[in-house]
Amino acid sequence: MSQLLALYNSAGPDQFTAAVCQFAPYFSTITPSFTELRPGHAEATVPFRREITNHLGTVHAIALCNAAELVAGTMTDASIPAGHRWIPKGMTVQYLAKAKTGVRAVADGSQVPWTEPGDHEVPVDIFDDSGTKVFHARILMNIKAA
Repeated sequence: MSQLLALYNSAGPDQFTAAVCQFAPYFSTITPSFTELRPGHAEATVPFRREITNHLGTVHAIALCNAAELVAGTMTDASIPAGHRWIPKGMTVQYLAKAKTGVRAVADGSQVPWTEPGDHEVPVDIFDDSGTKVFHARILMNIKAA
């Protein structure tokens, strides 16, 4: 079991979120809260705050990218075999609708062949409070033996 997944399971979502934001401080700019983490799946919410809005008063594109990378990275870490490591290599995003509320980021790695080294796309969808999909990302993760 990955150290991140073990921490989530032992500390709980709130302390886990705080630890991740301490380890990678940039994530704290979106004030995330993890709601779920297991191999092949991660979810976190991001509250609507003026600090993460753009000139339109909606959630800024980079805040959405930040949330996507957060759930994709933690889910990847929870999913890869012991003795392996990962690094993101790229991200392709689609902005589907304006996010005028808090959002929920969902990484679904259920179709990713985690035991195979190499580059794998991790899909992430982000939904507003009404359930409308506002953003989609494909994050290319490189996985290799450590």
